[in-house]
Amino acid sequence: MTDAQTFNGIDRLERSDDWGVYKTLLESTKAIPWKIDWQTKQFDYIGPQIERLLGWPRDSWLGAMDWIERIHEEDRERTANFCIRQSEQGVDHEADYRALKADGSYVWIRDVVHVIRDGNGVTTDLIGFMFDITERKEMEDKVLQLNRKLEALAKQDELTGIANRRLFEQTMVAEWARARRSGQQLSLLMFDVDYFKNYNDHYGHVRGDDCLQRITEAISAMPVRSSDLFARYGGEEFALVLPETPADAALQIAEKCRQLIADLQLPHAMSPNGSVTISVGLCTMVPDVTGDHVAMIERADEKLYRAKRNGRNCVCA
Repeated sequence: MTDAQTFNGIDRLERSDDWGVYKTLLESTKAIPWKIDWQTKQFDYIGPQIERLLGWPRDSWLGAMDWIERIHEEDRERTANFCIRQSEQGVDHEADYRALKADGSYVWIRDVVHVIRDGNGVTTDLIGFMFDITERKEMEDKVLQLNRKLEALAKQDELTGIANRRLFEQTMVAEWARARRSGQQLSLLMFDVDYFKNYNDHYGHVRGDDCLQRITEAISAMPVRSSDLFARYGGEEFALVLPETPADAALQIAEKCRQLIADLQLPHAMSPNGSVTISVGLCTMVPDVTGDHVAMIERADEKLYRAKRNGRNCVCA
């Protein structure tokens, strides 16, 4: 059966005695039936359910512009352009959008559209159903938000709340590649807590965890750029990734980190300094095609252990 035959069948049905039966069936469903004359862009019919769902009087739905103006402004252009284009091409289609209610709120609608064409393939009419999919959209949003939270947790250190080793590795790969393309300097600080094993043995692991959290809070309070990343590398070892940062600026940041922790004056009876301190290793490189980010981490780690051999509570660059 052609589109023209389908349309003619609908037209005959509307004029027949059976139309009342079918009209009652259509208007008893939650889906909202409608029909538009594509030549005039006027509604031939729209179900009374539209008033219960959106609050606009049924007789206010005169033409396509009434439908367009009652689409949420953020969805309006995209939805209207898509539906008009598909209708002109004679293609059946579906569109999800937010429809404005008379009280200013909105609901999510799925419009399922069937295009009626004449014998020459020219669009003559549109018939379709509007479905309220608000609950489905709200559930999809909740699932999306949950997935984002789970993704964030997967990249977050459980104890300190900062980036974990996984996110640090991903960031190093990305920043190494970016610095290699731009020719900019990339700096990396690696530091750990001096005599931390002795701290844990003396004060216990609960106090040890608290110590790491206090250190994290102090470093996190430093003013940083959005591109910088502070991460827990493992145990009592931390890393600070500094894109587009030359060696002299990175050295100042490293010294500031060291001084911040010293100023906390956290008691450490098992350290010669009498309080918690950190040792810092610094590496600055302009990445080239022959190296990789792993070599940079290793070099920063080497500087860290040199700082420890030099007496701890210092920076080695």
